[in-house]
Amino acid sequence: MTRLARISAAVATGAALFAASAAMASDLGPLVTPSELNAEIDTLDPVLLDIRTGSYEKGHIDGAVYAPYSLFRGPDNNPGQVPPIAKLQASFEQIGLEPDRPIVIIAQGDTDTDFGAAARVYWTLKSTGFTELSILNGGTTAWANAGLPMSDVTENLMPTDLDLTWNDRWTAETPAVSDVVNGKGKAVLVDARPPAFFEGKKAHSAASRPGTLPGAENLPYTKFFRSGATVIDAKADAAALKEKLGIKDGEEVVSFCNTGHWAATDWFAMSELAGIDNVKLYPGSMVEYSQTDGKMANTPGLLQNLLNQLTGG
Repeated sequence: MTRLARISAAVATGAALFAASAAMASDLGPLVTPSELNAEIDTLDPVLLDIRTGSYEKGHIDGAVYAPYSLFRGPDNNPGQVPPIAKLQASFEQIGLEPDRPIVIIAQGDTDTDFGAAARVYWTLKSTGFTELSILNGGTTAWANAGLPMSDVTENLMPTDLDLTWNDRWTAETPAVSDVVNGKGKAVLVDARPPAFFEGKKAHSAASRPGTLPGAENLPYTKFFRSGATVIDAKADAAALKEKLGIKDGEEVVSFCNTGHWAATDWFAMSELAGIDNVKLYPGSMVEYSQTDGKMANTPGLLQNLLNQLTGG
């Protein structure tokens, strides 16, 4: 090898190492605290995606753009339904999202259920090809409580031109779930709802029937939060979760709830924090499934159901 060739090879190797190092440095990870984000915000220049509805104009994290949660949701009769990919693409282009620019998803953070909105948006973006994704743990409330910069100035990015496709690697749809229920497929079904919903004592207003999927395990989304906390625990024990839910290595796991909101928290904790493989989210969840004639468990009789509605379960 000539001296010039050796120099060229060394330069190429150095550039590759630098690029790899930069890529590693630019990844905030799936969960970021306000102090961590503030320390990296100028260097990484992420898109700060404010998904709150009706609160952006009153004050938001400085530099955040508005992308209400409704953009990522379905119609009233099936709120968990994924919008058509063409509609998502148009929304993301208008917002100004770019596949190679980090995105930090920001919910309100006043309650633990707020996290489900951020997790659902994260899952949607990941499924459409965005890779550098993070959720701000504690949302806008945690950022403001830390005394970090807020603004009431509307931020707008330049529209982009995207070419998105849906990767169903993390998605479970009703036909596949029905196959599992009927013994034609295999998966660990995880109900992320509070026990009253799992036990059939309560139901979503858009659900046709109360109850759960036969054979499902109940893992309420609240299990990933300390009592009274609105930030999710940053670490999830994969071994403990597998043991609790009976998950074997490589086995498919389907997280569901009423409309794919609480279930997104379970999905995020199992897939992104615990690193469990093959975890899917059932976006339509029990609202969509209950509108079929599929088998259900823990569905009370008519009189008991009426009593549950009158007494609140």
